[in-house]
Amino acid sequence: MTFSSKIAVRELPLFPLPEVVLFPTRPLPLHIFEFRYRIMMNTILESDRRFGVLMVDPVKGTIANVGCCAEIIHHQRLPDDRMKMLTLGQQRFRVLEYVREKPYRVGLVEWLEDHPPTKDLRPLATEVEQLLRDVVRLSAKLTEQNIELPEELPDLPTELSYWVASNLYGVAAEQQSLLEMQDTVARLEREAEILTSTRNHLAARSVLKDTFNQKL
Repeated sequence: MTFSSKIAVRELPLFPLPEVVLFPTRPLPLHIFEFRYRIMMNTILESDRRFGVLMVDPVKGTIANVGCCAEIIHHQRLPDDRMKMLTLGQQRFRVLEYVREKPYRVGLVEWLEDHPPTKDLRPLATEVEQLLRDVVRLSAKLTEQNIELPEELPDLPTELSYWVASNLYGVAAEQQSLLEMQDTVARLEREAEILTSTRNHLAARSVLKDTFNQKL
């Protein structure tokens, strides 16, 4: 049996968070106050500043098996030993087994990457970006608020797919599904479906609003 590439496996401290899904290249601010996680962060700060973020389903009480590695970019110690920190998503990983549970979880993990694309991703990425702009425009119109996208969205299709996934709100299970996908095309296609549905819903509400206002 031969393998095209060796799977990198390492031990990683793990930080389960309720309904939080971190994606590569995306920031995650944290407020660390639990004693066991203060221990964990102090240990991490003395090593490579990396730990794994795993989504917890608060209803089922289960911890996801696939997460994203976070790197501490900046931290601030508060007087009572709590910490505020800014982290940035790095590689995705799958937990193979738990090495220990206390004082905090440590897992043996393997890194995950998207499979090489078999077609040009740019047309699909362009479609997703346009749908995103439509959703933002309609949301701004309905709420009468100034809602704008960043001036520079990610250029690379894979990074764009992470950006879109990280900015979906209130759908942690859907985000987790997108995180676990190892196919950029599949991730972008699913995001296109979500954004199309959202755009159509907002467009219908916008028509109703316009019609109502005309009758006043």
